[in-house]
Amino acid sequence: MITLKPGDAAPDFTLPDQHGAEFTLSEFRGQWVLLYFYPRDNTPGCTTEACQLRDNFAELQKLGVQVLGISADSVSSHASFALKLKLPFLLLADTDKRAALAYGVWDRRKFLGNTFLGISRSSFLVDPGGRIAKVYRKVKPRDHAREVLADLGSLRGL
Repeated sequence: MITLKPGDAAPDFTLPDQHGAEFTLSEFRGQWVLLYFYPRDNTPGCTTEACQLRDNFAELQKLGVQVLGISADSVSSHASFALKLKLPFLLLADTDKRAALAYGVWDRRKFLGNTFLGISRSSFLVDPGGRIAKVYRKVKPRDHAREVLADLGSLRGL
């Protein structure tokens, strides 16, 4: 399994967003990017995390951060999820799991005693030069947005 760490180059990818438009990570070079990988649209933890990022989006934008949510759900699932929650950021559909594999987040998971393969809730803060600045594993959905804001303050010397 791939284990990315701070200082590593962020693996590039191209994925469609909730409207079907394709985005490539390297297009955001020169900006901070929060790549947040989440298991599934419309589930309790994923909804909480998306809403926390939405509610803190203005602060993230003031710091020049692009937020990109990534799951293996379809473009249409993302469109519905984004509309329902009024999400102001992009949700990218990684249906072939290439980005999840490149970031080492496609993994064995357990839920209600069942083991299966899926995305493990993780995020990567990518600096303007395209390098991983911070890795978040086992993200707590309710606290994640605030944790990222605090880390950005430290990393940017604010």
